[in-house]
Amino acid sequence: MKIGLNIPPTITSPDHFEEWVRRVDAGPFSTLSVLDRIVYSNFEPLVTLAAAAALTTRVRLMTEVLISLARNTTILAKESATLDLLSRGRLTLGIGLGGREDDYLATGMPYEHRGKRLEEQLEQMKRIWAGQPACANVGPIGPQPAQTHGPKLLLGGYTTGTIQRVARFADGIIAGTNESKQIEQTFRALEQRWQEAGRAGRPHLVAQIDIALEKNGVEEGRKHLLDYYATLPSFVASKSAMLLTTTQQLLDTMHFLEQIGTDELVFFTWSTAIEQIDRIADLLG
Repeated sequence: MKIGLNIPPTITSPDHFEEWVRRVDAGPFSTLSVLDRIVYSNFEPLVTLAAAAALTTRVRLMTEVLISLARNTTILAKESATLDLLSRGRLTLGIGLGGREDDYLATGMPYEHRGKRLEEQLEQMKRIWAGQPACANVGPIGPQPAQTHGPKLLLGGYTTGTIQRVARFADGIIAGTNESKQIEQTFRALEQRWQEAGRAGRPHLVAQIDIALEKNGVEEGRKHLLDYYATLPSFVASKSAMLLTTTQQLLDTMHFLEQIGTDELVFFTWSTAIEQIDRIADLLG
């Protein structure tokens, strides 16, 4: 099982960002991930990963997850193909519906019927990556992504609708919850739906776990978590209570997720302390 690490959304200093990214690339981590909000002070994900691509040579670069419906589909397809090519095939495009209406209001995009619209968007991006016209009277839109068929495509979530869409359109799933049993149920449901859809091979299974280590890191992490999810009070209370805060909790979670066939575990730290990277790297040996 591979282990990835995020860029905390509350990092806003260029120097801090550069040190964080370089340290992750130099460590034992497989992936560097970044989340997405529009109505918040976080860096824009694709621009952030483009900057990270220039500072790294090894780690994969993942959106975890991008609110793709808040963006123009053709532009998003071109941006992600460009990033995949410039990073020499290191992009994993994690996509989700987003659960906050203000992100859609801010971009003038409709919040309704997101599931159906996402399916249409995924189909169009795949056409563009394959070199097919996006619509009538329009030629192919490049560049061609470095990865065959386009960037690795994952959908975030654990609902029935998400599982069905993964089996039809994507390469795998990102299950973002600290409830390990829910992750297992999601993976098993997807594997069954994948087979029913006649897909070859197996889906790529990614788990995302929220963490914050050390006393100061826990305090800072909970503060940032509460700020980020301030508009979702009941959700953030549960999320804060389930935050993993000790190395033993991390080890136990890693063991369980590896046993259930997880391909990659991304630790999502809410503390911006560089020492968080070192603690997790030491844990991995």
